[in-house]
Amino acid sequence: MDTDIIPLGERSLRSILDHVLAVGDEAETSYLEVKSALDPTSKAGVAKVAKFLLGAANRRPQEAARHFRGHAVLVIGAQKGSAQGIPRGVEAHELEDRLRPYLGPQFPAFEFGRISVDDEREVLFMIAQPPQDGQPIFPCHKNFQGEDRRDNLEDGAIYVRGASNTRPARAGEVLTLVERARGGGKSPIDLGVEVVGSIGRVDRIDEVLEQLYEFEEEQFSKPQNPTTKKSSPAFSAASIFGRTQPLSPKERAERLGAWRSEKRTYIAQGREHFLGVGLPGVGIRVVSRDRFVAKPHLIVTFHGCEVLDHRDADDADYRKVVEPVARQQDPYGIGFDASDYRIMPRDYPVAWSNRGDDAEVVLTWESFRPNVTWESGQDDYVILARNPQAGAVTVTWVLTEDGNNTVTQGELDVPTGDLTDAAKLLKAFFGDV
Repeated sequence: MDTDIIPLGERSLRSILDHVLAVGDEAETSYLEVKSALDPTSKAGVAKVAKFLLGAANRRPQEAARHFRGHAVLVIGAQKGSAQGIPRGVEAHELEDRLRPYLGPQFPAFEFGRISVDDEREVLFMIAQPPQDGQPIFPCHKNFQGEDRRDNLEDGAIYVRGASNTRPARAGEVLTLVERARGGGKSPIDLGVEVVGSIGRVDRIDEVLEQLYEFEEEQFSKPQNPTTKKSSPAFSAASIFGRTQPLSPKERAERLGAWRSEKRTYIAQGREHFLGVGLPGVGIRVVSRDRFVAKPHLIVTFHGCEVLDHRDADDADYRKVVEPVARQQDPYGIGFDASDYRIMPRDYPVAWSNRGDDAEVVLTWESFRPNVTWESGQDDYVILARNPQAGAVTVTWVLTEDGNNTVTQGELDVPTGDLTDAAKLLKAFFGDV
């Protein structure tokens, strides 16, 4: 059953009825109750309806909003496999008059719905309105003693909806309703967000990489002397698929042609490895001032920036920056390199990606405790300013909290690091090439 609907109108009510007919009492939840045999004109029937409405009114708005857009529904006259209905003739205003002594004068409005079974019977629906922050607690205003003590009502008692029934509230639930009456009970979120680490600025990246790839092609294209020993895999005959003889001119031309066709891809991959090794990692530091934040979802956007995977300096490999025209084969396997793969736990709290011209980092910690600093590590990603001349970048953030519809956001300007020339950065981490 789709619980994202508003349970008003015949189509929605028929969907609910079909669900009740399919599963019967198993349909009962905090937002749906089923009474197969109930006379809403009798004292016992009125008390049962009143008890449901009281429990539905004393719900937390955030929890209620997850189903039926906050509404709760009592279905009268149906059970698994049968919609026997109740006799027609229940007038809404008459039932409201009978309910009012239990509900009190300030009780919120509720709705009625009907689906005909035949000319004499119908299924009746009582539909409670969504609870709201700022609403008071709604206690019962009248006693009722029924044949089954579970149906009893007590003047002054507070009733709440459990997983599938209405029952007296426990102490913690009463305190929660007190907080609801105060307007939600939670103060506004006051979040401090800082960027830890340096946002990189690198000049001449594309120019330097193009030069390196041109040099690789020139070296490979030079006439080869079979008797000359070369350290580069491009010139080692034995390194080419275990061959003991140099490549023929035709084979060399084919190898160079294939390499040229993938050159753009190689440059892009080499750029990521180069910058991932050469730039310092960046993290996010967060503190929630005087406020507990449950299951926060924090999106931090670095405008005009690029995010790349961080690589340890020990992982620096020039062959991953400049793909050789003829790569040396690993004699013991297929060339698997664990450093090429980042395997994250399923519940890893940090994720990063590029969104258009911006870099986006998403943090999903379990909670922020009041005045406790939380900081992500600086070994996940690096941030590069797309404009090497930018002295600062704008960073915006948006925070949402589980069970809270309020969106908190902020903005800060973050200075960038010193401008570095790509050639100097390459030499610092990959040596003379």
